[in-house]
Amino acid sequence: MYRKFLAILFMTICAFTNAFAQQPNIVVIISDDHAFQTISAYGSKFTKTPNIDRLANEGALFTKAYVTNSICGPARATFLTGRYSHVNGFRDNENSNFNFNQDIFVKDLQKAGYQTAWIGKMHLGNNTPQGLDYYNILPGQGQYYNPDFIESGNVRKHYTGYVSNIITDLSEQWLDKRDRSKPFCLVIGHKATHRTWMPDLPDLDRFEDKTFPLPKDFFDSYATRKAAQVQDMTIAKTMIMGYDLKMFDSEAKAEKEGSIARMTPEQRKVFLEHYNKIYAGLKARPLTGKALTEWKYQRYMRDYLATAASLDRNIGRVLDYLDKNDLEKNTIVIYLSDQGFYMGEHGWFDKRFMYEESFRTPMVMRYPGVIKPGTRINDFIMNLDLAPTLLDAGRAVIPADMQGQSFLPLLRHQNYQSRNAMYYHYYENGEHSVSPHFGIKTRRYKLIRFYKRVESWELFDLEKDPRELNNIYHTARGQKLSKGLKEQLAALIKKYRDNEAQIIFDTTIN
Repeated sequence: MYRKFLAILFMTICAFTNAFAQQPNIVVIISDDHAFQTISAYGSKFTKTPNIDRLANEGALFTKAYVTNSICGPARATFLTGRYSHVNGFRDNENSNFNFNQDIFVKDLQKAGYQTAWIGKMHLGNNTPQGLDYYNILPGQGQYYNPDFIESGNVRKHYTGYVSNIITDLSEQWLDKRDRSKPFCLVIGHKATHRTWMPDLPDLDRFEDKTFPLPKDFFDSYATRKAAQVQDMTIAKTMIMGYDLKMFDSEAKAEKEGSIARMTPEQRKVFLEHYNKIYAGLKARPLTGKALTEWKYQRYMRDYLATAASLDRNIGRVLDYLDKNDLEKNTIVIYLSDQGFYMGEHGWFDKRFMYEESFRTPMVMRYPGVIKPGTRINDFIMNLDLAPTLLDAGRAVIPADMQGQSFLPLLRHQNYQSRNAMYYHYYENGEHSVSPHFGIKTRRYKLIRFYKRVESWELFDLEKDPRELNNIYHTARGQKLSKGLKEQLAALIKKYRDNEAQIIFDTTIN
């Protein structure tokens, strides 16, 4: 009996030692604009996401994962470089083009013996990707139906079908053909759930019989928040009946939308029959004012969640592939969104602001032999940290100038110094009229400095005001609190070498 116990103990130790020593395969699945509020692993009542939940149940759910800059391209640039936007050079989607000549983690993995690939959405400008043995990426934002892809060697190819399914098909094909003598790192970039929300045909009716409750702050007045008062991202005014909600007065008008014009006749017939029926119902009982806004919210939710259904299903396909090919035991799988998203909170869709729904992102991670199933990680983790963490796990050299922090020691229950505050900086000053801003979040407070479009400070007590409706900066308590928070913010600005923010921080405003 004793010998049997020793044998089992020895095998267990060997298994964990192997997990620590062997270079793991890496699969990172990045979606676009997928809100944590719509994932059942995070307690969502809107829908079920069984495959994302599976990853959380078999690994870890990160309850406090955040981004450095809540917008698509900059988030991916930070993921690749482990550096803030002002350092990696990709600050916004309007003026930036990613410089692949700089150090990125996939190059460092290649040096450590990995083969690397990126398939799907990348959205980092027009430069040829580097650090990848293979790529097959969507040009720009890509299309939901019958998309084009740009393959290694800048070969443009056209595919028929729905983008989430095609991305998974191409990922499986690359995995089938990979060099099996090497560990691999595969990044799967999904277009879903980016605007405009276009479900796969089998999912069109998935949520048509469901009515979603309005967020408590859906008709937010934005009192005390100057930047929120001038934004242009409301469901009421910004969401377009045709472009966003597919309500067209004729098929000719529908076909002027490029996303619909590229459909095959068979696809278009099914797609437009679905939305024409809905539009006929609306015209039979014309709505105005708040009633119309609430109707638009229901349409938005149904389309968004139906688009997300295919995303979750395709995540399941990847997990099933790993199982069938005996890869699951030595493969890290991470799912995250490029940032959060508003699901009607404050009356909004989109992202950008440092408010929680946008700043916070979903993230789950499976790492057999290292992460115990059902783990919940409550430490502050940023997308900045993924590059050094993956290099650490892959036994590659972490560049000294990476600004992120490997959280592998946290996963291994080793010595790890958790953040007590996070720094954020958003730059874009165009689409949706969101004023550029930077700020700090601690466990209880958030301090934000807006500039350019609006010059203002905002301070929130997240314990008393989790929905961030009451800016207390100009109150007596706020002024007292902001003194210490500004000192912390100044320290982070210095730490991350954000000289532009330093100049703005030093400028006195009312």
